[in-house]
Amino acid sequence: MNKLSDWLPTTNKEVKLRGWSALDVILFSGDAYVDHPAFGPAVIGRILESYGLRVAIVPQPSVNDNLQDFTKLGTPKLFFGVTGGCMDPMVSNYTASKKRRDKDAYTPNGDKGFRPDYATSVYSTILKEKFPDVPVLIGGIEASLRRVTHYDYWSDTLKPTILEDSKADLLVYGMGEQPLREIVTLLQKGVPFSSIKTVNQTAFLLKNDEQLPKNKNWEDVTINSHEVCLKDKKKFASNFKTIEQESNKLYANRIFQKINTSTLVINPPYHTMTEKEIDASFDLPFTRLPHPKYNKRGPIPAFEMIKFSINIHRGCFGGCSFCTISAHQGKFIASRSQDSILKEVDKVVKMPDFKGYLSDIGGPSANMYKMKGKVQGICDKCVSPSCISPVICHNLDTSHKPLTDLYKAVDKHPKIKKSFIGSGIRHDLLVPEFNKLADPKELDAYTEEVMTNHVSGRLKVAPEHTSDNVLKLMRKPSFSYFHKFKERFDKINFKKKLNLQLIPYFISSHPACELEDMANLAAETKDMGFQLEQVQGFTPTPMTVATVIYYSGYHPYTLKPMKSSKTKNERDQQHRFFFWYKRENQQWIKNILTKVGRDDLLQKLVPSSNSWKKNKGVKTKDTFNDAVSFTSRKKKKFTSKKKRK
Repeated sequence: MNKLSDWLPTTNKEVKLRGWSALDVILFSGDAYVDHPAFGPAVIGRILESYGLRVAIVPQPSVNDNLQDFTKLGTPKLFFGVTGGCMDPMVSNYTASKKRRDKDAYTPNGDKGFRPDYATSVYSTILKEKFPDVPVLIGGIEASLRRVTHYDYWSDTLKPTILEDSKADLLVYGMGEQPLREIVTLLQKGVPFSSIKTVNQTAFLLKNDEQLPKNKNWEDVTINSHEVCLKDKKKFASNFKTIEQESNKLYANRIFQKINTSTLVINPPYHTMTEKEIDASFDLPFTRLPHPKYNKRGPIPAFEMIKFSINIHRGCFGGCSFCTISAHQGKFIASRSQDSILKEVDKVVKMPDFKGYLSDIGGPSANMYKMKGKVQGICDKCVSPSCISPVICHNLDTSHKPLTDLYKAVDKHPKIKKSFIGSGIRHDLLVPEFNKLADPKELDAYTEEVMTNHVSGRLKVAPEHTSDNVLKLMRKPSFSYFHKFKERFDKINFKKKLNLQLIPYFISSHPACELEDMANLAAETKDMGFQLEQVQGFTPTPMTVATVIYYSGYHPYTLKPMKSSKTKNERDQQHRFFFWYKRENQQWIKNILTKVGRDDLLQKLVPSSNSWKKNKGVKTKDTFNDAVSFTSRKKKKFTSKKKRK
């Protein structure tokens, strides 16, 4: 039975329960406090605690009253730590169409309103006003992905580094264990916080009259200033190539960017965590439960989703253009040992409401466990943001055997009835035609193991699109490989009499995607027997190639102009093609496809159409988009007439 003192303290009463008269570090988080290794604020708190520090956490402090939550625990000896939470608060608070969400998954009962917009900046600014002499260190995904000049979709503005808005003293980007260890070591040696300027994976603002810290192991690179980016979108775009490449190098350069009367300094990242280091992080004494203060407020949805899941690795070498995982966790995989994972399984099975079923054994992608370069020297020199696009690197070991062995080891546990794979599986890695250096028998063995023992009716994969042009920009393989995977899936399904469903995920309104691409997507997936459910509109989030293109109109690597659907009408229309099977969309589809002479697509999507008339001549995408514009104008005109009546 857990005691209240088993959690990090959140109140003065809980601080006194531990016999403490003062605190070394006080953390502020936009999430409710869940003491679990999947929740970043808890991990940071436990890491600091493991260094012998007295740590407290203030989850979801109120910013709508006298701000007593920010002062109630007093002044920490070392610093305040601030994070917006496990998700960027703007993603947590708003949908892709910028509508306020009805629920916050990281709050008890899913209640909204407990996390302010731009939470990291809000919390940090308040703390600097209340405690001007106490250092503030910011981290987490919001700070990490906003560490440099970035486009903010929700305000539709180009924002400077979050260090400028938050007034914080230091920023830790990426996964925080390694830089925190060095920061704490220096502070415990008596080094002033203001002198900590050469720790890897940190960023700070340096006034123009301050001396640049020296490090003989680093070379420096300067990107366009914030002021230049505000004036020139193309130069803003050109910055991103440098930022992305330096974020994913093993031996990276230090980055400088001028902003007003200061210089942003971004120190190179640490090398990927070793197995011993990542095991140590997961082996900390988590209760694996929400703080008891929430017992009467209702369940926390994000916790309920992962309470019986196991995270086996960090990082993703996919480098997808729309995804922030590699920007935050890195492209190199940090895998836990099998012993550490099995030790966590032992903890899960002892939870009082555990019924024998693990909801997930996975990570950012389910099937990248233990995968790394065969020759380390090749990886040391690599600048590519993806190890599998446009083709799988010849140096990447994509063996699925360690993962298959892990699944079998977990399933041998006497209290495990079944372990599921809830994380998305990279289906392209399982296709021999794409993964050419892998052993096809091994790939089939993994696929069969997953389908036979680890799926509950549905297997989720993410081809994302059907257009090769869009997929190339996404850094995803051709849709032809999804067809190949489906053939293997169907073969195993039939052979084992499993009756499983394959559920593909798709994105609309991604840069380079036009309405005709969405019509083709609808027709091709319908031909394959899919009635799509798992779909989403592209949401521009900081630190991705796709977001840079969306805002600037240029590809950051080629600096060639590229189109994006930006207006609400354009985005809504692209999304509408996902739902060709809804009756209210069929007349609209008929109008669009009739205008552009696409009899082939019309007959596939609305085969009962009697309104179709053959229209000879070559039709281009511009003609297609003109037809959509015409249909929209016609609809508005009709609506206006109705209003006048």
